Amino acid sequence: MGIFGGLLLIAAIALFFVQRHYRLKLRSLKLATPSTTADLHQLQQQVAQEIGGGNLREYVKVSGQIVVDQPLISELKQVPCVHYRMCVSREYEEQVRETDSEGRTRWRTERRSDTISSNSQTIPFRVRDRYGEIEVDPRGADMETVQVLDEFRPANNTARLGFGSFQVNVGSLTFGSGNTIGYRYQEWITPVDRQVLVVGTASDQTGTLRIERPTVKGQTFFVSLKSEDSLSQDTSNAVLYSTIGAAACGGLGILLILVGLL
Repeated sequence: MGIFGGLLLIAAIALFFVQRHYRLKLRSLKLATPSTTADLHQLQQQVAQEIGGGNLREYVKVSGQIVVDQPLISELKQVPCVHYRMCVSREYEEQVRETDSEGRTRWRTERRSDTISSNSQTIPFRVRDRYGEIEVDPRGADMETVQVLDEFRPANNTARLGFGSFQVNVGSLTFGSGNTIGYRYQEWITPVDRQVLVVGTASDQTGTLRIERPTVKGQTFFVSLKSEDSLSQDTSNAVLYSTIGAAACGGLGILLILVGLL
């Protein structure tokens, strides 16, 4: 009982940090100044006239369409995008020994998985609204994605694994124990031509106006595929549910630990 209580306390701590993450995101969403591309270009000119070019630093949120001249092609699904994340994993069965409270031993088959390869790439892009465009340097941004691939392929006698531009020699891989069942291919992308909400710092420090990662503590940088209203509602719900979950797990965990000590 005490062990289960300890696990619940660990879960409570994890949920606390989840709640903290979403609370900061919600705060950033409310703090950022709503702007159009025209607003930002005009602000850049005003700042340049007053104190010189390269001095603009404004925390903003801009909505528009993702535009890029040469899109990134995702590694597995080969889909045009500005960001992708892929994972190839080996799924296998392993015999696990269990011992009950009376000392009796039995074996059961458990399905597990190991990651063979994972990769992600992101390229700069532009956000276009009805007034114009602004560049986005997505380095350090939390990029929202959509899953475009989740496919399992049974193992066969082939010497190579291949999917899209991903290729690997099976003989070069080091597998642990267990009988290989097959391989799972997964991929998530931020697609081109999608409407996005970008929250970050508008800066012309490099000589070009763009939205980039904030340097001020407490300001987050993210690209969302949701509208501002939808994102605000979803984030508020996440804060609420993670707070309730943390309190419930923490309270129950402490109770079980105290009961176990009696």
